[in-house]
Amino acid sequence: MQKLKGKYWFLTIIAFTLITLLTAYTIPNESHFSFVRYIFGFIFVSFTPGYCLLRLLFSKDKKIEIIEGIVLSIALSFSIAGLIGLFLGLTSIGLNFTSVTVSLAIVVLALALLAFKRS
Repeated sequence: MQKLKGKYWFLTIIAFTLITLLTAYTIPNESHFSFVRYIFGFIFVSFTPGYCLLRLLFSKDKKIEIIEGIVLSIALSFSIAGLIGLFLGLTSIGLNFTSVTVSLAIVVLALALLAFKRS
């Protein structure tokens, strides 16, 4: 999978996470611009966690094709999101918009930081 070079991918993940959180909490559901919120949220849930985990698992010396990377990122993302939902549902925190959003952001940033430190 062709990767962003150096620290640019890390900065991109941080910026995308912050933009997603900003749009999720500032754009109301009834707004004409709510589609922006849904687009950022969908990409954040369906691609970003898996991409960070993939960067952590496949370091510089291991190469994978771009299609394999995209498919693995999507599959891993839905797995991570499902596990987060399962764990939140079993705790006293519960499943709500804020708990899922913040938990997923923390996991994404932690995986990105670990992958950045490893590379």
